[in-house]
Amino acid sequence: MHILFLSDNFPPEVNAPASRTFEHCREWVRAGHRVTVITCAPNFPKGRVYDGYRNRLWQSETMDGIRVIRVWSYITANEGFVKRILDYQSFMLSATIAGLFVRGVDVVIGTSPQFFTACAAWAVAAGKRVPFVFELRDLWPESIEAVGAMRKGAVIRMLEKLELFLYRRATLIVAVTRAFRDKLASRGIARTKIEVVTNGVDMSRFRPRPKDPELVRRMGLEGRFVAGYVGTHGLAHHLETILDAAEAMRARPGGEAFHFILLGDGARKQALKEDAARRGLSNVSFVDSVSKDEVARYWSLLDVSIIHLRKTELFTTVIPSKLFECMGMGLPVLHGVAGESADIVRSEDAGIVFEPENTAQLIEALERLQRDRALLDRYRASCLEAARRYDRSALAADMLRHVEGAAAHEAGSRRASAR
Repeated sequence: MHILFLSDNFPPEVNAPASRTFEHCREWVRAGHRVTVITCAPNFPKGRVYDGYRNRLWQSETMDGIRVIRVWSYITANEGFVKRILDYQSFMLSATIAGLFVRGVDVVIGTSPQFFTACAAWAVAAGKRVPFVFELRDLWPESIEAVGAMRKGAVIRMLEKLELFLYRRATLIVAVTRAFRDKLASRGIARTKIEVVTNGVDMSRFRPRPKDPELVRRMGLEGRFVAGYVGTHGLAHHLETILDAAEAMRARPGGEAFHFILLGDGARKQALKEDAARRGLSNVSFVDSVSKDEVARYWSLLDVSIIHLRKTELFTTVIPSKLFECMGMGLPVLHGVAGESADIVRSEDAGIVFEPENTAQLIEALERLQRDRALLDRYRASCLEAARRYDRSALAADMLRHVEGAAAHEAGSRRASAR
């Protein structure tokens, strides 16, 4: 089978959509399938093209057996709603045109979070008369409203109509959470065509390792209990909660033993750095995004990982992908996200759940784990045990089975209608 996958994020970018797409496609190639990915020049999140690439109309390379076609798009930093929409729409147009020139395709997959990429996948699939699979990673445009980037109005209503159009036209929808499936079903989308394949962890890359001694020395972390956030610094994440905890820690007995690391980039990164400098937070270190090969070194510095999202009803439906990377690293989690992902943390005994934006609860959890090493070790062991249930290779095989089933079903339906 020849799978055409459209995604505007792909390695060497290191965000969650890029990692999931690459790791799934790599496994499908290993299973004997032909995979072509259409993406853009790597530039996320700073809006600057990575070294070794150019923003051309068309360029092609091969990565782990995957044919990767990079097309031109309007490139901008991950900030500013209007510019980002132009970015998404330009990729949609370029990807649609490029996709029509890829031959012998059996199925087309388009991934979110934003769904202009899925629009391109639908158009290409319709032009080729092959199944369209929508990989649903986010409830967009609902998430735009949730972070306050846009108020309900004519534009949001138009995007919601487009969203429902894509759900209805998809042969198969692969959602990353059960809550997404339930949400779509409540809006009239047939539950029978929605499958759930959660995010997971590449066990070959994320595994327990001792603290990197060179980084410990360079960052002055000797003897510190290190808590860290690794990921996008965006509107949705409300990382001010971590800064509030760092500030409050300085005034508490024994607070000097704690240090906080925030690794990544995003629309709020500069504002967070300025806020920390204003407060004089010497117990907070900011680290820019690093390559996938380097990120595990920084994960190793942490005693606990903090996962956090803004307190809003929408985010009770999401499962942050970094949760599974923490499991793979054997890193206990302080989980400031309510809903389905919090249920996973509790059921897997992977850490402590605290209320989003509740600084006092975060501090209490930090002090508890720093004080109770037996509990910390228990969570570490539980994380490693749980990681095996979210192995990316197994999840990729699960998604492939659903895609093959959808392709076979649609082919059968077309043969029947042709008689």
